[in-house]
Amino acid sequence: MRIDILCLFPEMVASPLDQSIIKRARERGLVNIVIHNIRDYARDKHHTVDDYPYGGGPGMVLKPEPIFEAAEAIKLQLGVSEMPIILLTPQGRLFSQAVAQELARHSHLMLICGHYEGVDERVCEHLATDEISIGDYVLSGGELAALVVVDAIVRLIPGVLGSQDSASIDSHSSGLLEYPQYTRPPVYRGWPIPAVLISGNHGEIAQWRRRQSILRTAKRRPDLLEKGNLCDEEKKWMLENLLNPK
Repeated sequence: MRIDILCLFPEMVASPLDQSIIKRARERGLVNIVIHNIRDYARDKHHTVDDYPYGGGPGMVLKPEPIFEAAEAIKLQLGVSEMPIILLTPQGRLFSQAVAQELARHSHLMLICGHYEGVDERVCEHLATDEISIGDYVLSGGELAALVVVDAIVRLIPGVLGSQDSASIDSHSSGLLEYPQYTRPPVYRGWPIPAVLISGNHGEIAQWRRRQSILRTAKRRPDLLEKGNLCDEEKKWMLENLLNPK
């Protein structure tokens, strides 16, 4: 997969993408991430990328010309006429694990990081194929949002994680929050791990994990329960444990 990121502050993006799992994925050739400075595509001597909004108002708006020219130059270099071009904006559809899985199926992605008071609407209407928001809050720019999106996508690429099961059991992958995790020692400060986890009975362990995922989701994110495909027996167990916690 190749991901092109168009932004005003490449340094904000470059360092985090050269760490940990993403760094190893890049070194192994599983993903190619290319960062582009939008200012490099501005034609005037001052490399101007923003201007005052028509009609007045506070702040500055990113100009369309350098963004369009950057995107077109990248597509020309890659020899493609069409590719997903995602504008990161508070007005976009909400990013989720399902959206990450959808985007991970593409071989090429382009991310445009907004800044200041936003981008000229013609970028939204005639260049971007999708608009994504990582949450109902406002950031100074799209660089941080781009990092979130890239991280969520890259870990879904086959071969990136040490075990493919790692991605499938993450919170939200099944629609539910992940079950509690424990490691050594089996008893710490008098707090033991659940006995079922060292029972050796894989069927009972799987059932315990499933039920703990259901219970944790019911307590913390009940809005997600519909995505968990609970059977009648699981719903009954959940209600009993919510009413009579042990």
